[in-house]
Parts: sequence; C-alpha cells; structure tokens
Amino acid sequence: MLMSPFETTVYPRKGVPVQLNESNENYLERMLMIQQERGQVRSVDVATAMGVSRASVSHATKLLRENNYITMGADGVIELLPAGLAIAEKMLDRHQRLARFLMALGVDEHTALEDACKMEHDLSPASYEAICRHADGMKSNG
Repeated sequence: MLMSPFETTVYPRKGVPVQLNESNENYLERMLMIQQERGQVRSVDVATAMGVSRASVSHATKLLRENNYITMGADGVIELLPAGLAIAEKMLDRHQRLARFLMALGVDEHTALEDACKMEHDLSPASYEAICRHADGMKSNG
C-alpha cells in the first residue's frame, strides 16, 4: 500500500513525525464537510456522518487535539486548526477531483464517490497530478 501524502506531517509542538493514517484523514475531511454544511462541528455529528461510535470519535479527537490539528471548546464545538484544515482541504479536494474524473469516464456517481474515497489516501502525488492534468485536458477538449 502506498503511503498517504500526509503521513510525514510533523507535530506542531513536539517536532516529531506523526503517522496520520487514513482514518485520521477521514475524520479531518468529514469535520470540514460538516463545518461547511452546518457552520459548526460536534462529535455527535461526526459519529453520525461517519457511521461510527461516539467512543471512536472521542479517541480520534483526542489524538487530533494532542497534535494540534483541532481544538474542542467547552461547548463541544470542534474547530479545525491550520494544520488540520490544510489536510482536510487537501483530502476533500482530492476526493472531489477523483470522483469527478471517474464520473467523466462513465462511472456512476455512487461508485465514483466510494472509489474516490479509497483512492484519495493511497494514490501517489505523481499519479494524482497526472490524473488532474488529464482531467483538465478532458474539460478543455470536451
């Protein structure tokens, strides 16, 4: 399996490499999506949206807080910090671009969205950029 492009992210306060795995990237991406949809993010919203337990979200948010990707206020509202927001935006952009590319190839929307979610984490930066270049060429030619 190829490494995620974000797996060499550095702890903002400790200066030690952290292994951001697919799960952590998915949590950050989903938090951004919820924030864009609802204006604010709470753990219960993340659990519902991802179909996971509150305990799973609690574990993930603890790790993300400890490494300065998010903060959580006393009111339970989760806020993406700059490092977390950057990862979330990149993952969401990759997901959306890959899904659009697959749909342009004739893949149905449901399958394209599911496959894009799998691909966004494991696709090398070189392959992703090649897909983007090809997709941009498809737009200008079509």
